Amino acid sequence: MYIGRIVAFGRTLDGKNAAMYRVSSRSFPNRQAVISNDRIAVVPRPGAESDLAKNPYISYNCLRVAGNGEWAVATNGSQTDPIAEKIDAGMNVRDAITLGLLAMDYEKDSLDTPRIVSVIHVSKPAGFLGIVRKDAILVREFALKDGEARYISTYELNAPCDTNVDTAFNAGCADCAAEYVVSGGVFADFTNAVTSAAAVANDGKFDFAVKIV
Repeated sequence: MYIGRIVAFGRTLDGKNAAMYRVSSRSFPNRQAVISNDRIAVVPRPGAESDLAKNPYISYNCLRVAGNGEWAVATNGSQTDPIAEKIDAGMNVRDAITLGLLAMDYEKDSLDTPRIVSVIHVSKPAGFLGIVRKDAILVREFALKDGEARYISTYELNAPCDTNVDTAFNAGCADCAAEYVVSGGVFADFTNAVTSAAAVANDGKFDFAVKIV
């Protein structure tokens, strides 16, 4: 099943929080996630730089920490930075997501691609999912149980709801989470994976990892 880009957050069986992002693409598969300090960016793979001239939306910071390292923000576009910056400035997370999505709006490409967001705290058992589509802006907070992950995608499963849940989440390291959002649990059923990024809490801070498919 093809559902496009995916953002997720989860809590492992031993209480580690994670934020994850997966690029799934049929049109622009030549991309990779790369780590740079406190953020992860999606960029063209070497030799595919000309893709940027075809679609300006395919390169962006997809994951970064915010609020003195207390929050991890994962998105499918350039909304990552303004949302993280609003959290850095002291705005509550729900409002930071909502205002960031409202300001950026859905992508004005041929598919009116929605912008999606996942935000989780380094220790609290709760997180946020948000989306701006052509017909709606939706932001919701969810409580998390150990061993559970929640997600939203750009297509098909494109609402923050109680049915988009993985109940076998146990990726206890950043590399494990980057792999899990590609091939673990419910995510294994979703096609056209290209690259992924993950942040997993470890001793009060987030560790980063990426995977190229």
